[in-house]
Amino acid sequence: MRDPEPCRFKHTEDTEEQTDLMEEEESEELSEAEEEPHDKPLSHSKTKQAFVKKRSGKKSFACTQCEKSFPCKQSLELHLRVHTGEKTFTCDQCGKSLTRKRHLRAHMRLHTGERPYACDKCGKSFTQSAHLKQHMNIHKGEKAYKCHECGKKFFDKSQLGRHMRVHTGEKPFTCNQCGNSFPQKQNLEIHMRIHTGEKPFMCEHCEKRFSNKQQLELHMRVHTGEKPHTCDQCGKSFTQKAHLKGHMRIHTGEKPYACDQCGKRFTQSTHLKGHRKIHFGEKSYVCEPCGKCFLNKQSLTLHMRTHTGEKPHACHHCGKTFLAASHLKTHLMVHTKVKPHSCSVCGKSFSLLQTLKGHQKTHTGVKVYMCFECGKTFTFASSLKVHERMHTGEKPYKCSHCDKRFRAPSNQKKHERIHSREKLNTCDRCGKGFPFKSHLKIHMKVHAVEKPDQHSLKSQASQRTILVGSRREQAEHASDPESAE
Repeated sequence: MRDPEPCRFKHTEDTEEQTDLMEEEESEELSEAEEEPHDKPLSHSKTKQAFVKKRSGKKSFACTQCEKSFPCKQSLELHLRVHTGEKTFTCDQCGKSLTRKRHLRAHMRLHTGERPYACDKCGKSFTQSAHLKQHMNIHKGEKAYKCHECGKKFFDKSQLGRHMRVHTGEKPFTCNQCGNSFPQKQNLEIHMRIHTGEKPFMCEHCEKRFSNKQQLELHMRVHTGEKPHTCDQCGKSFTQKAHLKGHMRIHTGEKPYACDQCGKRFTQSTHLKGHRKIHFGEKSYVCEPCGKCFLNKQSLTLHMRTHTGEKPHACHHCGKTFLAASHLKTHLMVHTKVKPHSCSVCGKSFSLLQTLKGHQKTHTGVKVYMCFECGKTFTFASSLKVHERMHTGEKPYKCSHCDKRFRAPSNQKKHERIHSREKLNTCDRCGKGFPFKSHLKIHMKVHAVEKPDQHSLKSQASQRTILVGSRREQAEHASDPESAE
């Protein structure tokens, strides 16, 4: 089917190759003269003359669908295809159908690579003169199209049309695989890569691949160390705006994500997702060396360090190393000696809020953790865990100096002081040091009974007895490492 003959003038070339541009008003379609296959584009003056000639003609043919008027019948027939959806011109390269012959000619340039319209400012070239016209607005700084909802301005009408979907909620592009809808065609194309597995964007540093350019750009900050988003409350910086938004909830106390099983609330959806696994008993991350299962990958990664011995987090004050960053953070309180959290019952202060909450349970007397083997109850889950090893015989903590093993890490640390001869507990009366706090307590009784000026024979004898007992207790502790439990 041939295009209807023009009525005494050439129709303008439509501004749309893209689908969203093909519904421009007829007056905008007639802003430039239509090209013949081998003609050069009309000059600006000729285009203006054609436009004036068209506008000056009498409009006598009206569309019954939208009441739009046209100066001749042929223009009306072309316009009606907008309403009927008739697309009689098909591309022999990709099968795409178009309503007009000139649309097909413009579309073919996508296959041939022809871009006859060049910008005289920057040299960028385009397949259609209308695209060049829109591009020129960038150099002029002119944003003629304004959103009546929010006042945002755009360079061309198509950009405004896409933006309006934000307000209307329209999502015309639907995935034929899963049914998800998107406001823009580009969003759908990126989404389709989830189904195809396509990841065309690769990091040049680590060769990790991504489905879209934005993900790659965010990932690159891992290598560059760039953290452009900074918290105005505490100064902490983040690589992504979403991470800063989640962090701000720590300061505001907002917890918008609630568990539908127990009502517990979280600042981030990922935290809720991990928490829900507790209710369903889902532990999909398994340690290969020991078979232990974990709720998330992070917990498994930390656990693996108990097998490898890796302790990547070091204290810059004393050089002590830790498995996790949270452990180092807790340790640093030892050096600062800041204890901002006080118990309202007994006044005891703690470095961490979590430690205070645990301490407060000692006042309530509630012991919610029960051993299913013997029925003994405990205030803390960690205490129950250590206790259960008495039944299983498990001793996962090994002395780094000898082959002795322990049920709890605290017992391992106490034992290792025997090898290092470390004496952390010092008497503030005489300066004498002891490896264990219990030994210091026994020693302090010596000062409690002695006179200010001199030591009585009785007190000296008591001290010798205590010291002998202390040495005996130390020897027994070395031979029976679990006695402290």
